[in-house]
Amino acid sequence: MMESLRTWLSSIVAVTLLIAMAESLVPEGTMRRVAGFTGGLVLLLALVRPVLAGGLPDLTLETEKWTAAIEDQQASLSRQGEDALAALIAERTASYIWDKGAALGLEVKANVETRTGEAGLPVPERVELEGPYSKELADYITHELNIPPERQVWNEQEN
Repeated sequence: MMESLRTWLSSIVAVTLLIAMAESLVPEGTMRRVAGFTGGLVLLLALVRPVLAGGLPDLTLETEKWTAAIEDQQASLSRQGEDALAALIAERTASYIWDKGAALGLEVKANVETRTGEAGLPVPERVELEGPYSKELADYITHELNIPPERQVWNEQEN
């Protein structure tokens, strides 16, 4: 492709130089105008020669390759966005649990895992807690955060 382009540009330059030289040799008047017009037609033919000769297949841009690369990049960015959103939801949910535990006078740490919900968004799936078991906090997690007791793991610390 680059060789075809180089050859085409070289022929344009050569034709332009020949036309300029021919016009400088022709005397002023009608003859010079005819030579200029003829030179313009020759230059136009040199410009469109790849189209007339069917040389356009040499100048293909391989759009399929670029389209596939763009789609791969979009998918990668989408996954990164989904992962970041899942991490944010897990962090915020753990913070809510910590706040509720503190309001109940408990010192708990929560590690939340998410899954993709029906709407395609991450939702809290499972929680692992470190701290004393509290039925009230477990009920809050069940009813407010929709994490049932079987997906709540309590690691009680002994003091």
